Amino acid sequence: MSHGRAVALMVLVTLLWSTAGVVSRHLEAARSFEVTFWRSAFNVLALLLALGWMRGARLWADIRGGGWALWVSGLCWMVMYTNFMLAITLTTVATVLITMSIAPLLTALFARIFLRHALPARTWGAIAVAGLGIAWMFGQQALAPGASMTGALVAIGVPMAGATNWVLLQHLHQRHAADPSVKAPDMLPAVLIGALLSAAVTLPAALPFSATPHDLGLLAALGVFQLAIPCLLAVVLTRVLPAPEMALLGLLEVIFGVLLAWVGAGEAPGANALAGGALVIGALVANELFGLRGRRSGAVLQQAG
Repeated sequence: MSHGRAVALMVLVTLLWSTAGVVSRHLEAARSFEVTFWRSAFNVLALLLALGWMRGARLWADIRGGGWALWVSGLCWMVMYTNFMLAITLTTVATVLITMSIAPLLTALFARIFLRHALPARTWGAIAVAGLGIAWMFGQQALAPGASMTGALVAIGVPMAGATNWVLLQHLHQRHAADPSVKAPDMLPAVLIGALLSAAVTLPAALPFSATPHDLGLLAALGVFQLAIPCLLAVVLTRVLPAPEMALLGLLEVIFGVLLAWVGAGEAPGANALAGGALVIGALVANELFGLRGRRSGAVLQQAG
């Protein structure tokens, strides 16, 4: 897969991820842990069908023999699934997404520490500018009268788990590339493991169920189109995109999610969120444009040589 196509698919992934906030605002009766349980449960069903079709009986053998990396990745997915949806029910969509936006900073830091990953100056610059935008939005949210930080504290687990997951996947791919004799583990089942664990840990607190058929329809759509499909795509894209770039492109979820909640549920982000979001978008666009120009220049020099 070309780098440009991988970037385009990652943008689609963030768009699908961003639908959770607006959809959750149209639920009738389901709340908190029950919302998280049903979304994860429908995700499990979708993943069983998808991975069962892709892997067949080999799926369960891959899970049994996946090793520690598969289960660590599965735990990361569980935290991302669970904490995100719980946080959405505790505070505004903008607050949750802004809190999650420290993912590129954490991913770059983890990649630098654990993988000795050298980042181009353009990516550090983009992270810095995006960080300013996030800090501006988050600061205004935190200083608002009567603001509660519970949702933000729950949401902080999402970027921490995400950064750990992306760096782990990058490490596995790099190890296989350096030594092809080392088998590259199949990490797609980790997405299923995460969904199973998320449904299991939230089930006791979700009882007794109160979701209406309308709620179940919306949560089923989230489980399939907001989780199963984009998460499987994201795992595949880690083979092409570096971990810091994955996390940086993931910031688009903030912009898409805030806009969808604004247009689809009337949850206006305010001028401060819009100003900070403009910085994030600008950083992403600049990083990709500079990177594209650099790759084209390198290709021209290679052909000339």
